[in-house]
Amino acid sequence: MREASGLAAYHAGEWAEALSELRASRRMGGDGHLPVMADAERALGRPERAIELSRSPEAADLDTEDAVELLIVVSGARRDLGEDDAAVVGLQVPELDATREDPWVPRLFYAYAEALQAAGRTDDAVRAFLEAARTDVEGETDAEERAIMLGVGAPEADEDVDADTDDATDTGEDNTSGVAGSEG
Repeated sequence: MREASGLAAYHAGEWAEALSELRASRRMGGDGHLPVMADAERALGRPERAIELSRSPEAADLDTEDAVELLIVVSGARRDLGEDDAAVVGLQVPELDATREDPWVPRLFYAYAEALQAAGRTDDAVRAFLEAARTDVEGETDAEERAIMLGVGAPEADEDVDADTDDATDTGEDNTSGVAGSEG
């Protein structure tokens, strides 16, 4: 009963009530729903507590789906704390595999893409959003749109610009900025 109340409160955005009910359920031997509890802690502005929950003894016993959800929440908590590189590293797990057909794979790639973007690794973020979109057969994410917003195809355009600049330098031709040819 407390577990159901906690989950209902969570879905209603009542974070404190959700935590209270889920903690009570956990004390009474219930599942505890660690990923939900950690996410509620984040929503209450307490990312450190979300990370603490991921280190609890119960976290080691989570099934793969719940463990992945907890990784996603902890990555977000790391971003909340400005620890963008740690958010990326925390998601570099064997489960981050686009050949898997598990329902959580698109969400894991999406979270990974968001962490990469926050860390300033835009090209890698685009690739991860595209993997999320490719694996998202249910259409649950906006990964394709996010990849487009970040500039799908932009890496090739940047490479062309770099190649043109290198060609101009190699042949002794003036590049478009005028800097290389002006020192003649």
